Amino acid sequence: MSDLFEKIVSLSKRRGFIFQSSEIYGGLSATYDYGPLGVELKRNVTQRWWNAMVHRHQNISGLDAAILMHPTTWKASGHVDAFSDPLIDDKTSKMRYRADQLIEGHIDRLRRKGKDEDADRVYQALVDALNAEDSAKGLYDVIMGEEIRSPDSGMFDWTEVRHFNLMFDTTVGPVSNPDNKIFLRPETAQGIFVNFHNVRETGRHQVPFGIAQIGKAFRNEIVARQFIFRMREFEQMEMQYFVKPGSQMEAYEQWREERMQWHLDNGIRASKLRWHEHEKLAHYADAAQDIQYEFPIGWQEVEGIHSRTDFDLKAHQEYSGKKMEYFDQQANEKYIPYVVETSVGLDRTILTLLCEAYREEELEGDSRTVMKFHPRLAPITVGILPLVKKGGMPEFAHKIENELKDHFNTFYDEKGAIGRRYRRMDEIGTPFCVTVDGDSLEDSTVTVRHRDSMQQDRIAADQLAGFLVNEISGWKAS
Repeated sequence: MSDLFEKIVSLSKRRGFIFQSSEIYGGLSATYDYGPLGVELKRNVTQRWWNAMVHRHQNISGLDAAILMHPTTWKASGHVDAFSDPLIDDKTSKMRYRADQLIEGHIDRLRRKGKDEDADRVYQALVDALNAEDSAKGLYDVIMGEEIRSPDSGMFDWTEVRHFNLMFDTTVGPVSNPDNKIFLRPETAQGIFVNFHNVRETGRHQVPFGIAQIGKAFRNEIVARQFIFRMREFEQMEMQYFVKPGSQMEAYEQWREERMQWHLDNGIRASKLRWHEHEKLAHYADAAQDIQYEFPIGWQEVEGIHSRTDFDLKAHQEYSGKKMEYFDQQANEKYIPYVVETSVGLDRTILTLLCEAYREEELEGDSRTVMKFHPRLAPITVGILPLVKKGGMPEFAHKIENELKDHFNTFYDEKGAIGRRYRRMDEIGTPFCVTVDGDSLEDSTVTVRHRDSMQQDRIAADQLAGFLVNEISGWKAS
């Protein structure tokens, strides 16, 4: 883990963004709890996504499907037979790794050394292995042929590559037997597909239309490391867009453009984002690309855009015996719609924002740690700070706080020197601090201090809300 990544993990705990789950009992691997600031950041992200996907599109409706589903759902979707990771063990350190990610890391190292021809050769070998009939053997052969060593021990002493299914199973009812076995959903998409007709009919939708939802999913990740990047319990924000067969590529490109812009509008620098095309398409897809962010741990996927064809609806029609066709009145024809999916990890988005916002800045004889969140996403928008705890300043400050609460998430702080309070607000990403001083009681003006520039403006107290709205609207990432 890089030094920068460790600093971000440390700040996340120290300031109440993210805690290790069940920490008093030693913690539970790859599970985390969102603290007071983390849950505010999370809610701001989900609301921004919901506004972008549902409220701004008349032909997209929301859904909140159950986590537990009929077990045949996962047989139809292919998860029972094909939802697995290719894993390999280092015999020396006893650490387990994703075989394909080991090879991708090797390719990245070759490119950093300027060995592009070798990197291209290994990349092609990886693609061939992933698409081979026996992909486990193909991946093992690449690792052996390239003599890829363990990242932890540095040794070249591997087991064979094996596939592990990632679904959690449980039982329904008081008796534990195979007939009662069900699964915790490994993705949220299938809840959308089985409700295709329910949402279409009640929403009075015509193709093309979409169904969006935010929800928990569960994967028994064998290799679960790197903080909240890869967890066993995580949240997805997904939208399935149903289109007429033959029009899927047009919709695919539309959503690729729209989803990349959403990340940019969150304040992510364009230089930190890129597209990554899948080396191997899933069994249901005819096109797939990921939006990747350059984390301190390297380039990693944040969101996937997939053209899923008609696989899912056709499979559920076959296994359920229920028609999943759509009747197009204008064309006077029936067909099973194709699907374009946008699927973004909520936890990975949070991690992206934490990494993107983190800054260490040297000032004149001093330094500060500052989280430069987009003001619309920051857990706290405005800090209210009376200069001292007397002379009527706290009362005036509380009055301002009450007036701003209807518009922004505020935080009142009167403890400690004003400089230290500014630093605390910087470290949790509060974009504006309003300071009440002696002059405020005389002329009803306050000082607004800007997090990013540390510039201060003197503003009439009754104009604060409008001033802050304008500043937020004009904010640009730096």
